[in-house]
Amino acid sequence: MTIQLIRAGFRVLRAAPLAIFAVSVLGACHRQEPAAAAPAIVVAAPVAAPGGSADETMRYPVEAAARYSNVMSFRVAGKLIERNVRLGDAVHKGQVIARLDAVDAQKQAVSAEAAFDAAEHRWAFAKQQLDRDQAQFAQNLIAANQLEQTQDAYAAALAGREESAAQRVVAQNTLQYNTLIADHDGVITSENADTGQVVSAGQAVYGLAWSGDTDVVLDAAAGDLGRIAVGQTASIAFPAVPGRRFEAHVREVAPAADPQSRTYRVKLTLMHPGAAVRLGMTGDAELSPASAGGPTSGEWTTGDTTTGGPSAAGPTTPSPATANPVAGAPGTFSIPATAIFHNGSRPAVWVIRANDSTLELRPVTVRSYGERSAVVTQGLRDGDSIVLAGVHTVFAGEHVKPVKPLFAGEDENDAGPKAATNQGGATNAARSSANGGAAP
Repeated sequence: MTIQLIRAGFRVLRAAPLAIFAVSVLGACHRQEPAAAAPAIVVAAPVAAPGGSADETMRYPVEAAARYSNVMSFRVAGKLIERNVRLGDAVHKGQVIARLDAVDAQKQAVSAEAAFDAAEHRWAFAKQQLDRDQAQFAQNLIAANQLEQTQDAYAAALAGREESAAQRVVAQNTLQYNTLIADHDGVITSENADTGQVVSAGQAVYGLAWSGDTDVVLDAAAGDLGRIAVGQTASIAFPAVPGRRFEAHVREVAPAADPQSRTYRVKLTLMHPGAAVRLGMTGDAELSPASAGGPTSGEWTTGDTTTGGPSAAGPTTPSPATANPVAGAPGTFSIPATAIFHNGSRPAVWVIRANDSTLELRPVTVRSYGERSAVVTQGLRDGDSIVLAGVHTVFAGEHVKPVKPLFAGEDENDAGPKAATNQGGATNAARSSANGGAAP
């Protein structure tokens, strides 16, 4: 009985590996292949066709301001007892707008006038005495030293008279300084003192904006300063005046940057503003660059271009000596700065291939960098779809699914790249025709 149990155990042990192998084979037959990875979602947009302008239009917020303005204040200290104008009132040259308590100044003026009268009498008496002594000295009736004493007394009386006259003028001016008079026609823009307040000499009482030319001011970035010049034309729109645009000309460009914002103050004279434009209104200015064309010696140009489509081995980065311009009709485009990917020291952008939605790293030539954008002169074609954000999280050949930027719309200029110029349109069209007019 024991021998039979042992033999049965051995048969079970020999059959166990076969059973395990059969189970594993059956499981392998029913295993499914893993699903293909979903394409990565990237924010992308096509570059727009050139709009025919000479270069990228610069847009800045502006504020309307008087060309000239000043703070009005008393030239002497005193108690403010009268204010004749209020905020927003129009004033005329010579109009009295405020007064100080002038009791002390009036007494000083009376005292100076009395001192001048006394000095006038002393001078008149000294003059008469000098005339008598000169006549007597001519007849040898008085000594020479007596004549000299008379002449000295006359000179002292004359000097005293002149001193008193000057003090009288100072007292009269001080009395006038207790009255604040408008020096120019204009509008009161601020009130800085109240009736009954004791003000010091030079303390602001009113702010006055002069009538006449109206300016609009903007703060330009350093990157745009080379494209702004005195006399340049701009178009101004104010939301408070819908449906109208105003012409303006650049009048002044600050030679130094603001120490806080590092921007440059630009002042433009508004042509024919009319009564609709009020001081302090905010709006938008559109300035066409003062000079258009390719990079100048003062501009930073980097990178290079590649041939049209990807090769069989994938995207390559040719050397400057072998790089060819992009086929088609190249133009100058303004793209968001977040779309620039630096391949070493050379800028590039991720272009989505239209045939298979894979990424190609294409070097580009950047003419200039702005605060939020970059102007690309070579490397892009009209209709190329480029990645706008997250350029450091993708790789060449990756299959992607492009999505539009947030708030992108037909009239939204800042959502995606836009054309900056259509320079050389006819030349580029001829070049495209000569090259076969095709590029993948």
